[in-house]
Amino acid sequence: MKEKVYVETSVISYLTSRPSRDIVIAGHQQITQEWWQNYRDKFLLVASQLVIQEASAGDPIASEQRLKILETIELLEIREDALSLAQAFLDFKIMPQKAAEDALHIAIAVTNGINYLLTWNCKHIANAIIRREIERICRSQGYEPVIICTPEELIER
Repeated sequence: MKEKVYVETSVISYLTSRPSRDIVIAGHQQITQEWWQNYRDKFLLVASQLVIQEASAGDPIASEQRLKILETIELLEIREDALSLAQAFLDFKIMPQKAAEDALHIAIAVTNGINYLLTWNCKHIANAIIRREIERICRSQGYEPVIICTPEELIER
C-alpha cells in the first residue's frame, strides 16, 4: 500500500510557476518538477479544500494551472478535530496567528493519519525548531505527527 503525501500549496505553486531568477527559488522549482515527474507515483497524493482555496488566489491564469494539477488529487475533509489541533498549535504559540492556515495544513494531515506533509514553507511548516514543538503537541493530543519535509527530502537515493 502506498504511503500518503499531503501536498501543501507551496509545492503546487513551485510546480506551475514560471522559472525564477532567484537561484534558490529556481532550485526549489527544479527539485519540485523532478519530484513530480519521478517520485509522485510512488505515493498517494492528497490535499484539502484549504489548498484549493490558496491555489485559487492571485493571477487567474496561474491559478487555473494550479487548480488543473489539483484536479487529480484526492481532497481530505477539514474536520473539527483538525480545527482543534490547529488551534492548539496557535494557543501554545508554536506558530503565530498570521500562520493559522499553515497550522491547519499540518493539523489536517495529522488528523487524517497522513505519512508526509510536502512543503516548501520553511518559515512556519518545514522548520526544525517548529517541527519539534509540533510533534510534542501532536503526541500530547493523542496523534502521531506527520513527517514534514520538502520535495528534496522525499526523493529516494
